[in-house]
Amino acid sequence: MAPPAVPAIGILEGRRRRARKTLRQSSREGAAPLPQHRSWKNSRRPRNGHGRGLPKKGGAGGKGVWGKLGSELLEEYEDFNDPNYDSETCNNKDIELKIVFPALSREDLQKRAEPIILEYFENADTTEALESFSEFISPNHRYVVCEIIVEMGLDHKPSHREMCSILISDFYGHLFSERDIAYAFENLLKNLDDMVLDQPAAAELLGNFIARCVADDCLPPKFLTSQQQAENISQYAKQALTKANTLLSMKHGLVRLDTIWGIGGGLRPVKSLVRQMNMLLKEYLSSGDVQEALRCVRDLEVPHFHHELVYETVVMALEAVNSQVEQHLVELLEKLAEACIVTTDMMERGFLRVFDDMADIVLDVPLAYITLNRFIERCDSRKLLTERIHHKMPTRGRKRFVSEGDGGHIKEHSLMLRD
Repeated sequence: MAPPAVPAIGILEGRRRRARKTLRQSSREGAAPLPQHRSWKNSRRPRNGHGRGLPKKGGAGGKGVWGKLGSELLEEYEDFNDPNYDSETCNNKDIELKIVFPALSREDLQKRAEPIILEYFENADTTEALESFSEFISPNHRYVVCEIIVEMGLDHKPSHREMCSILISDFYGHLFSERDIAYAFENLLKNLDDMVLDQPAAAELLGNFIARCVADDCLPPKFLTSQQQAENISQYAKQALTKANTLLSMKHGLVRLDTIWGIGGGLRPVKSLVRQMNMLLKEYLSSGDVQEALRCVRDLEVPHFHHELVYETVVMALEAVNSQVEQHLVELLEKLAEACIVTTDMMERGFLRVFDDMADIVLDVPLAYITLNRFIERCDSRKLLTERIHHKMPTRGRKRFVSEGDGGHIKEHSLMLRD
């Protein structure tokens, strides 16, 4: 009896298995070694000579594959066609990245530093200022930047000095070290005699800066002692150090130094601003110094609240009932308008507020309406008022006598109501 026929598919599969087995044995015996200098990063063949050339696991091989993360550190850099290739550097494994800062003089540093500080005064962004300075300041010239910040603070108003103190505090530990800040203030104390010529209050202001830096832990307290014991110290430097020592030794001195430059205009209470404006006007009437009054108004730094200054000026003129006082106050309003300190809108709002409160003002000042008419005529002669102010100008009707208009006769409708 003949054996059953074997399917053709089974025969072919058996032949294929035997062929693969024979090929695998022959490849083990006669496998050619890989070249030693071959870059294996994108090779499809394994390093042991085995395998079918499939991509390696993890994406480390195969056509169009970049390799595993960090695999470029495992192979030697031997691209001779690269223009940046340096055989000595690659062989010695001593690649170092060094930042080379341009050699700048003090004048060049000041020219590049001043726009950055002025921009910081506008946006109050210390991070942006730090990034800008880090691009060109070398470690050996960082103290110069600290000096420039303090010098610019001396030439500006108190709010800018507060921002300078904040800038030094934020730069400490990032751009400035304790040694840089100490060396900067040491040079400022030496040059204080020349600084006083431009800023008469430089000694007192520098003492405030030193005390603030000690309170912010940017300077050690021993800095004051070491500078006071130094030889050939000038009189102005002694004055600055004495001022700083006094501020630090007073009760709760470190807490009070947070507001050494005062509180910004927008943060002060309204009552405090009104009181300062009244004192400003009274001092102006007693001294007659217009420029000092303008400076005091600028130092308040409340341009949004100047309508209150106009209001207090007009009310003071109404309460004085004095032609000379009215003349001085009109001159002050004129100077404020010419210097663009008080805008037309603030002037208008101040007068309109007075018009709204005339019913209460006249209770204390019976002649308020007469004085107001005279004061507005003076202001109108100097072209300080707008058409809206003339349109809103209040008028107070006086009492009507019986003899006016009706001849003293009693009207009939009054008799009808009485009946």
